[in-house]
Amino acid sequence: MRRKLFFAFLLVLLGNSAIFPQKNQGDVSQLPETEPFKISKGSSFSAGVPRTDPGNASQTIQKSQNSVTQDFSEALEIIKKNHVSGSKIDFNQLTKNSITSMLRSLDPHSNYFDSDEFNELLSDQNSEYYGIGATIVNYKTGGKYDTYISSTFPDSPAFKANLRFGDKIVAVNGENVLGKSSAYVRDKVRGPKGSVVRLQIERAGAKKAENIELTRNRVPQPSIPDAFLLRPGIGYIDLSNGFNYTTLDELTVALEDLSEQGMTSLILDLRENPGGIVEQAVRVTEKFLDRGQTVVSQRGRFRIDNRTWKARTRTAETLPLVVLVNVGSASASEIVAGALQDYDRALIVGENTFGKGLVQSVINLPYGSGLALTTARYYTPSGRSIQRDYSKGNLYDYYNHKITETEKEKNNSAVKTVGGRKVFSGNGITPDEIVKSQELSETQNILLDPIFFFAREIAAGQIKGFEHYKITTKVKYGHRVRPNDFPVSDELFYAFKNYTANGQNWNLTPPQIEAEKKYIKMRLRFNLAVAAFGNVAANQVLIEEDKQVEKAVESLPRAQQLARSAQGLQKK
Repeated sequence: MRRKLFFAFLLVLLGNSAIFPQKNQGDVSQLPETEPFKISKGSSFSAGVPRTDPGNASQTIQKSQNSVTQDFSEALEIIKKNHVSGSKIDFNQLTKNSITSMLRSLDPHSNYFDSDEFNELLSDQNSEYYGIGATIVNYKTGGKYDTYISSTFPDSPAFKANLRFGDKIVAVNGENVLGKSSAYVRDKVRGPKGSVVRLQIERAGAKKAENIELTRNRVPQPSIPDAFLLRPGIGYIDLSNGFNYTTLDELTVALEDLSEQGMTSLILDLRENPGGIVEQAVRVTEKFLDRGQTVVSQRGRFRIDNRTWKARTRTAETLPLVVLVNVGSASASEIVAGALQDYDRALIVGENTFGKGLVQSVINLPYGSGLALTTARYYTPSGRSIQRDYSKGNLYDYYNHKITETEKEKNNSAVKTVGGRKVFSGNGITPDEIVKSQELSETQNILLDPIFFFAREIAAGQIKGFEHYKITTKVKYGHRVRPNDFPVSDELFYAFKNYTANGQNWNLTPPQIEAEKKYIKMRLRFNLAVAAFGNVAANQVLIEEDKQVEKAVESLPRAQQLARSAQGLQKK
């Protein structure tokens, strides 16, 4: 019944445009059938393989289409005439909700996207979007959240217009956005390339708001926001923004640059990487595997959904490798971690990954919309399926990993790596070294707001006695944060302590602030680094204090020993 109902709706979508509002949303034929894209919480998409009609499906569709369309149209007409809100119902949204509900009954990752969502996802897949090129965030003061500029991107419209850290966005195109969420403001700020957006902003210490006009443009969103030497010889690559069309090229450049700087070992950070294009994940993995080794296998109902991906690199990287993962590492990033773990090529450090081993194929629909339908499962080289059980149908439990130990043991089955180590299937990738992430305490969460506003005033030269901290130049992109960049002295810490006591009601006591002295100093330095060097460079401050990264550094010798042992076994 579920299958019949789903295809009924799909038939209507493919064959009858009358039920949709007649509006110009672009030519569907311009969207290639094999165009892959991301969905939230991890995705893997087959690339380069068009969806075809197996068997006599096209004949069945032709025979059923008229009757299904008529039934569906009659149902909508009955709703329109008889429901209490019939005259106000958005039937396009109603149809979307119906399709989404049916897809959710199949699996958690099949999804329907309207034209706006589909276009946004395609832009993400190309590692870009159109807007002003600024990171915006919500911070709370006086009991109300407002939206502030955190940083701008190099050569972006926002950078050229001299928007900077701490600028409060008051209005967008004449609409007051005070008290609105940063997501709401973002959607107002984004728009087509070449279009104009007018912002009213309020700078720290300024007596009146300022009006700025910007022309939206392409804003790159690379898969690898940063790569640097964490310590002498130890490279760090942040691959957190998904696997997009440019991922392999970005990784190649990062590896070459770090090698020139003397890198002899590497930490690859896949934490919060939600997935993306399977082929790009394969190409990243094969950088570290020998030619001919299996990276991942896809298994589905039809021939086009069955494929084994093998490494084709002629000269693999041999340096010691540690891969960082967490619950935000999903799908394509689990392909990378799973293959490298199966071959004992890398040591995996962090927390259990998301556990998403389903592959979606794209079906283009009328009006620029798209359907991501699960058509295959993928398996690691040892034959592991890392997909978690979703048979209970409770999406809240699924996305929040609500599973009992009994269920976990039932779903997990052990296999062995090439070196004979036990690894498990059915619940994501379990790290070789489990290190819990640093969750902020309640006090630390409260401190984020006053720390930001204090840093905002320091950067603007508004804190008496600390005018030398004022940042007068534009953001210096590409700068590596050094120990002498914005050191936070005890004097500055106590100035912050006085700030919290004499300003807004932050609900913080002096003992609480004293107890969090180290944390406050670190976050103050981070915010000042953001103001001077941008978000990407400033993240180095947080990475250097990260316990999972620290464990990764400690694990590099073991990773080297593991890889050497595995290499020896494979040559016998």
